[in-house]
Amino acid sequence: MGEPEEPQAGRQQGSQPPRHVIGFGARLRNYFLAGILITAPVGLTVYIAWLFISWVDDTVLPLVPPKYNPEAYLPFSIPGIGLIIILVVLTTIGAVTAGILGRVTRQLMESILNRLPIIRSLYGAIKQITETVLANKSSAFRECVLVEFPRKNAWTIAFVTGATPGDVDAAVAGELVTLYVPTTPNPTSGYLIFVPREEVRPLDMSVEDGIKLIVSGGIVTPDMAKKKQKLPAST
Repeated sequence: MGEPEEPQAGRQQGSQPPRHVIGFGARLRNYFLAGILITAPVGLTVYIAWLFISWVDDTVLPLVPPKYNPEAYLPFSIPGIGLIIILVVLTTIGAVTAGILGRVTRQLMESILNRLPIIRSLYGAIKQITETVLANKSSAFRECVLVEFPRKNAWTIAFVTGATPGDVDAAVAGELVTLYVPTTPNPTSGYLIFVPREEVRPLDMSVEDGIKLIVSGGIVTPDMAKKKQKLPAST
C-alpha cells in the first residue's frame, strides 16, 4: 500500500482566511490623521488664547503711562501684562464699589444713564444680561430640552432661559416656556421662541453636553462620550 499523500500547501493556505495587509502609504495617512486629532484641539486652544491675550495687551498697554508700564524697564515684552492689569483694575473697582461711597457713585451714574433716551434701554439690557449670567440670579441656560423647530416633526436642541414675560404669556392661552434655540456651529446666535410647556420635552443632558452637540454638528454626542468611558482597556 502506498503512503498517504501529504496535503498540498495550497490547500493549507486556502483554509486560512486571507490577511489584510496595510500598505506603507495607508499607515502614513493614518499616522497623519492621528496626529491631527491629537494636536488640533490643543493647538487651536493655545492659538485662540494667544490671540485674546495679544488683543488685550495691544488695547490696554497703550493706555498705561510709561513709568507704570513694566515693559518700559525690561528689554523684552511679557505677554499677558495687559490681562493682569485688567484683572487688577476690575478687582479694585469691585472692592471700591462695595463700600458706601462706591454704592452712592454707582447710583448716581445709573440715574444719569436712565435719563438718556437711547442709552437707558441699552444700559438696562446689558445690565440685566450681565446680572443673569454672572450673578446666577436665575436658572437661565440650566436646562436642556428638545422642541419641534422650525417645523413640526423636526426636533432641535434648545435651552430654557427663564420666565416668560407677562405680556407674552397673557396673549396666548396656556403656560408658555421661554426657549433659546442656538444655531450650529455658532451657539452665540440663535432664536428666542415661546412654546407651550406640554410641547417641550426635557432631556437628561447637561447644558455643556448640549453645547458640544450643537458646536460639533451632532458628531460629538453625550452617548458617545459615555461609551468611550465604558470601553475596556485594550490588552
